Parts: sequence; structure tokens; C-alpha cells
Amino acid sequence: MKIVAIILLLVIVVALGRALLQLVRGGRSTQVVRALTLRVGLSIALFVLLLVAYGMGWIHPNA
Repeated sequence: MKIVAIILLLVIVVALGRALLQLVRGGRSTQVVRALTLRVGLSIALFVLLLVAYGMGWIHPNA
């Protein structure tokens, strides 16, 4: 479970970096919007995945 979360976080950072590069290079705005949309979608998916994993008992808080 931890590996999946880490991989998703890395993909989110890569998508954010890709959007930044497109923005700096003066690329088409549709490419920037697509990269940011991918980032937001993956962030939501990670959040839902963490909620489901907590609900199923796969992960536990360190309290």
C-alpha cells in the first residue's frame, strides 16, 4: 500500500513539473491544462485510495 501511495505521489509531482515546463516554454495552454487536470485527478484518486485503505484497515495512524 505504501509503495502505491509513493508511486502516485511521484507521478503527481512529474505531472506538475510537466505543466511547469509547458508553461515556461510557452506551450499551448491546452497542454498545460491537460497536465494540471491529470495532477488534480491523481491527487483525488490518492486521497480516495487512502480513505478506502484506512476504512479497510490496511493502514493505521501512528498515534
